[in-house]
Amino acid sequence: MVVKLGNIALDPPVFLAPMAGISDLPFRRLVAGFGAGLVVSEMVASGELLTEKPSVRAKARTDLGLADGTVTSVQLAGREARAMGEAARVVAGMGARIIDINMGCPAKKVTGGLSGSALMRDLDHALGLIDAVVGAVDLPVTLKCRLGWDGDCLNAAELARRAEAAGVRMMVIHGRTRQQFYNGNADWAAIRAVKDAVTIPVIANGDIVDVASARRALAASGADGVMIGRGAEGAPWRLAEVAAAMKGESFARPSTSDVMNMVSEHYDAILRFYGSELGVRIARKHLGWYADEAHVDAGRRAAIMTETDPAKVQGLILAAFGDAPEKAAA
Repeated sequence: MVVKLGNIALDPPVFLAPMAGISDLPFRRLVAGFGAGLVVSEMVASGELLTEKPSVRAKARTDLGLADGTVTSVQLAGREARAMGEAARVVAGMGARIIDINMGCPAKKVTGGLSGSALMRDLDHALGLIDAVVGAVDLPVTLKCRLGWDGDCLNAAELARRAEAAGVRMMVIHGRTRQQFYNGNADWAAIRAVKDAVTIPVIANGDIVDVASARRALAASGADGVMIGRGAEGAPWRLAEVAAAMKGESFARPSTSDVMNMVSEHYDAILRFYGSELGVRIARKHLGWYADEAHVDAGRRAAIMTETDPAKVQGLILAAFGDAPEKAAA
């Protein structure tokens, strides 16, 4: 299975989801290093990007620095066509290979500004944004959305048909409505209506956290690939593990010592990217996920999560993860 967007081949069709505050450049580099068909930036607000604020521009960086040339997509959000088009040109100049339009974020601060999944309540306006982005760049443009706004507004298939006609090259569907946020279970079977409505690739998203759920999502949806978000938290090798299973290959999870070194290196990368003061705080969520995945005992986990001295945190990482129980290969 290979997803093609023009002359860009996305192989394997296992993609990293855009996650606010999580899929930053250090994390995308790490996931791509294990193997991913596509990594997507965290959501970038188009209006803020045009202010040239460094912290916003940093979200759109694409310099993974990997020899395999993993493709990076930058996801844009907004509600004004002019700003979306201009932002698309900016991120294209920054090295994005693909531009994704966010019509799926359920956060109130996003939908309150008539962006994200709120656009599914006004498809004419949504298409105006799509036209602006597609017309602004020569890159493939993709679209990520939900099944609809709520149970009475399940219009993902209609949006997909209109988006394909406007030049969108791939759809990613989260199997929930906006009003569900992240509650309940993703309805992968409902994604099949979108797959049946278009000829472009459709990617299933939502509750895909491991090999078993990826297989169920593909079977229920008929999708061309999967997008993984929370399943990669604390396990950046998860996409490679799923991809190997899809190819019928075996996958050896990183050893205890490999995980220890990876966590240490990721911590250093976060501090370099954000600076020490901010980086220490941002790294905590990742350290917590790593500790949970490795079954680090509660006392050591708490020590790692509360320490503010980077050198001491590194010492705690080596002690905690060096003693973590070894996991069997999948």
